[in-house]
Amino acid sequence: MDGEACEVFLFHDEDLSCDLLRKLNELREACLLTDVIICTDDCDFPCHRNVLASSSPYFRAMFCNNFRESGQGRVTLMGIDSDTLRQLIIYVYTGEMLITLHNVFQLIQGASLLQYEKLLGTCFKFLQDQMTPQNCLSMIRLSDFFSCENLKEKARQIALQCFKEVSISEDLKDLCVSELLDYLGDDDLCGEEEQVFETLMTWIRHDVEGRKCYMQELFEKVRLQYVHPTFLFHFIASDPLIQSSRSCRTMLEHACTVLFSLNTTVSPGIKPMWHVPRRFSHQEFLINVGGRKDSQQTSRDVLLYNEKTNQWLRLAKLPLRLHKASAVGLHGSVYVLGGLSINKKGNIVTSSVYILSLKLNQWCKGEPMLVPRYSHRSIGYRNYVFAIGGIGEKQEILSSVERFDSIYNSWETMSSMPVAVLHPAVAAKDQRIYLFGGEDEMQNPVRLIQVYNIARNMWFRMETRMVKNVCAPAVVVGDKIIIIGGYTRRIIAYDLTKNAFIKCADMKDRRMHHGATVLQNKIYVTGGRCLNVDNTIEDSDSFDCYDPDTDKWTSKGKLPTTLFDHGCLTLQCIPTHLG
Repeated sequence: MDGEACEVFLFHDEDLSCDLLRKLNELREACLLTDVIICTDDCDFPCHRNVLASSSPYFRAMFCNNFRESGQGRVTLMGIDSDTLRQLIIYVYTGEMLITLHNVFQLIQGASLLQYEKLLGTCFKFLQDQMTPQNCLSMIRLSDFFSCENLKEKARQIALQCFKEVSISEDLKDLCVSELLDYLGDDDLCGEEEQVFETLMTWIRHDVEGRKCYMQELFEKVRLQYVHPTFLFHFIASDPLIQSSRSCRTMLEHACTVLFSLNTTVSPGIKPMWHVPRRFSHQEFLINVGGRKDSQQTSRDVLLYNEKTNQWLRLAKLPLRLHKASAVGLHGSVYVLGGLSINKKGNIVTSSVYILSLKLNQWCKGEPMLVPRYSHRSIGYRNYVFAIGGIGEKQEILSSVERFDSIYNSWETMSSMPVAVLHPAVAAKDQRIYLFGGEDEMQNPVRLIQVYNIARNMWFRMETRMVKNVCAPAVVVGDKIIIIGGYTRRIIAYDLTKNAFIKCADMKDRRMHHGATVLQNKIYVTGGRCLNVDNTIEDSDSFDCYDPDTDKWTSKGKLPTTLFDHGCLTLQCIPTHLG
């Protein structure tokens, strides 16, 4: 050999440890050199003390200390079945374990008892991979028993996110009341309050005599102020078990008073229901409905903007093309009222109502208005939708007002507005609907505020030089109604507490026929038509945001298309199919 001879050489036989373990297992199977028998009630397993002591702290303590078992030829293990012990001993001698849904729980119990931590962690990881809405509640219990936080966190996450599936699982019926209270009371529960109510009632009816005593505690977990009024009125209020509980009836009566009465005063000593927030799983979404888009084509599009992802999604299209309809949000649904129905026979003034359920992403036909109208204004308040003014079948300007009751699914005629105007800015606050400006039948701006008292069904009017808006939206932020543009760049806020106007930062364009809504306490303005310096009109795809706290505008990018004369509103829901 060239060079100096190597004086040392470290030889590492990588196969030795595996071969050694394999041969030890062969000795065990042949009962050769075994020095202890591990027993259960019905089986004996000859083993080597040194192998067992090397494999786990449990056996090391047993055989290497002054315990009685250290000198015994037979050691009986309690709390473990024969089949599980056989699998664990094979695991010690081979390092292999076949884990299945049939044996995993027994293996966890045995590995925990005998302190095989790596196997225990592997079993928990296996369970995480096998977890479903049907077994996640059992997993939570198991993770508590074995203090496995990773398993518990994953199981809790699935239980909260998949509430609809979990609520019909057999495991839910087996929860104790404290577990159910903790589950239904979680702010992150991805479920509607109607589902929360149905779930607790399913749990109670599983053992009515034993569980009806918990009715009050569980009913308090339902955030009644966010239950759909129709469900509250027709289902919860008529439930025999609810009616049988005096405390539940009291809570229900208070909720109905707050939700259905137009009188907003609350009795002294009663905490307002609105102090409990919606569950965090609810999100606010901006929705643009219909209108006219590129090349002034009447659109059937419904676009949803997710502020968290900054993305636009397309929802189910309007059932037909409607021009100059109005749109309003109420109880998680979009109501599209009236408009000009465009077909081969021409334009027909319609009284139709179409309702989009955001939860189902489906349209259905609603109860039609009493009067066909278009270019009208609509607004939602409490359980009502108001349709105001517009143009009728004979092309007359309407002063009429009608109100839809979502509980009884019916329309009724209300007091007419004092002055018939088109395209006013409309907002509702504290039992009053405010109409700012608009134009008369000669298309002259009207410097007028018309106020409708909802509870009294009465109007009064205020003349003011501050109002000169046409085709402008209005939104409510706190105690202020903010009027956005309307053939002008000007933004003004009407302070309801001071009965005074405040000038805000201008928009960059003179805009009309645009949409506006409030999302996360900021005002989002979509599309519209811009009046340029040379008095030409340009359709807009702009998407801007105004922050009332800083009095500043920022651009949020562009709409998918140019858009004007569209509905623009905010709805809250749990984003299941919205992804």
